[in-house]
Amino acid sequence: MNNQMDYEKIERSARTRNKVLKTVTYVLLSVWGLMVLFPFYWMILSSVKSYSAYSSEFVPKFFTLSPTLQNYFDAFTAVPLARYFVNTLIFTLATTAIMLAVIVFAAYAFARLDFRGRNLVFTLFLALMMIPTELVVITNFVTITNWDMRNTFWGLILPSVTSVFYIYLLKENFEQIPDSLYKAAKVDGCSDLGYLFKVMIPISQPTIVTVVILKVIECWNSYVWPRLITDDAAYFLVSNGIQEIRENGFGRENIPAMMAAVVVISVPLIVLFLVFHKKIMEGVSRGGTKG
Repeated sequence: MNNQMDYEKIERSARTRNKVLKTVTYVLLSVWGLMVLFPFYWMILSSVKSYSAYSSEFVPKFFTLSPTLQNYFDAFTAVPLARYFVNTLIFTLATTAIMLAVIVFAAYAFARLDFRGRNLVFTLFLALMMIPTELVVITNFVTITNWDMRNTFWGLILPSVTSVFYIYLLKENFEQIPDSLYKAAKVDGCSDLGYLFKVMIPISQPTIVTVVILKVIECWNSYVWPRLITDDAAYFLVSNGIQEIRENGFGRENIPAMMAAVVVISVPLIVLFLVFHKKIMEGVSRGGTKG
């Protein structure tokens, strides 16, 4: 009887500790979530305030009783923001499509093909990740300038059509596919390319989707390279178009209009991440797990 009472007491104590731990965890996560989301809330709030209302606030207010959409209208009329969107869409889709073809074939070669020096070549390939980005930018800038590709879409696209990290991620995923599937496919008369497109790519779809989404986000947020290689507004992307908006559109002091432009530019990426965040997590976890 005493043992039963002691067991129930220990069980109640354990449940209480679990509840307290969960409560503290959720409280801390909620506070952290509010800290992360607050800049987005402040960005949206500022974008619906009029310039006069925003300028008259000596103490910032966390709400507004007279929201306006005029700033969003100004974002598309003061500067050619729609053209920046189209340029960014062309750059993103073309770069992602070409890069996907490059990394799929490269990952397939390192994962499936057996050639002399494969491990050494792949090790040297991974060593490229140790090169500082600034050195690569300088080399790419000189090359693109010598090829007379400044202020062209090809000049924007070519330096971004491959990624050592994405090749490594996809290679690790390809290597998890059992060799028995390859042997079975060869028995059925399937070629190596047929095996790649009919077996390996469908099985690795979560990782490929993850790579595509991450590349789209990378291209959409690209700033340094487009800023270096383009000085013609006809080829500006939304990222470096923001600087044009600030200097020649609304002016540095019109923060609400700037926030409206930033909201418009950020919405596609936010929606993309919210829709595919599970795919991203699944693809990254699969790429980093062997066996």
